[in-house]
Amino acid sequence: MPRTPLLLSLLILLLTLVLSVAIGSVFIPFDELWQALRGAGNETYASILWNIRLPRTVLVMLTGAALGISGASYQGLFRNPLADPYLIGVASGAGLGAVIAMSIQWPYSFWSLFIVPLAAFLMALLTVSVVYFMARIGHTVPTTNLILAGVAISSFATSLTSFLMLRSTEEMRRALGWLLGGSIQIGWTSILAILPFLTIGTAVLLISGHALNLLQFGDDQAQQLGLNITRARGVILSAASLVTATAVSFSGIVGFVGLIVPHLMRMWTGVDYRRLLPLSLIGGASLLLIADVIARVVLAPQEIPVGIVTALAGAPFFLWVLKRAKNQGFW
Repeated sequence: MPRTPLLLSLLILLLTLVLSVAIGSVFIPFDELWQALRGAGNETYASILWNIRLPRTVLVMLTGAALGISGASYQGLFRNPLADPYLIGVASGAGLGAVIAMSIQWPYSFWSLFIVPLAAFLMALLTVSVVYFMARIGHTVPTTNLILAGVAISSFATSLTSFLMLRSTEEMRRALGWLLGGSIQIGWTSILAILPFLTIGTAVLLISGHALNLLQFGDDQAQQLGLNITRARGVILSAASLVTATAVSFSGIVGFVGLIVPHLMRMWTGVDYRRLLPLSLIGGASLLLIADVIARVVLAPQEIPVGIVTALAGAPFFLWVLKRAKNQGFW
């Protein structure tokens, strides 16, 4: 991978990390921030940083990274520029699985936190499988079919999710905040619970760049080049659904990150998935951190769910990509 895009991406991520931990209802000056990171300085700032601000920042960063790399993987797997976890219904399916798990009164423990992402993963895998088979015509997955199938399945999953929320005895505002992308499970325990799933899923996707490159030539040619089509698709589909489900189960449904980031990175560095996947991972983390900062300050001191910010930015971007895909013959 060329060093310049990677280094610039890492630099942007570092800057967004600093802004994310510094900006909030209580602004932490940069000199105090440095002192708090060293374990010195003002105790109030240190408490805010280590107990509130830093866990949230890490969770948002991991969520953005998961959505960025899964979006790039879905686009490569389906050979479709609009295959985003949100648009094709995977996020809604994962959300339904998470809500089903949340509606059951599990005894609270560290291990019980694993139940939610597991349920979300199973529903995400089922959702993407149904959408894929509904949209597929022969060996191709047309854009219109993919979007229509995704909208239909997403609407169905969202309706069931809303029904379960209405039946739940939990506070509706809290549940609605999660549904809109509010990171309600903030804390180091949640970070520890999310890491195993994301580590496994992202590791599998990062080593799948060559397979995704071969899939762009079509099934027949990819098979002639030595790729086991069935196994490659199954592995990539499972890994992408795993990271998407994990992100949704802990951070709610956040739309369009998996659409915006891979497109920007593809325009910047080209279509080689060995470069695109790690850059989408980093870019997704940066984009969601920026959106989270905006969500904190736009109506300060009140915060809005980060999913609203990404939707406001993503909807016009989706229309632009849709027009561009049509002009370039992706239909």
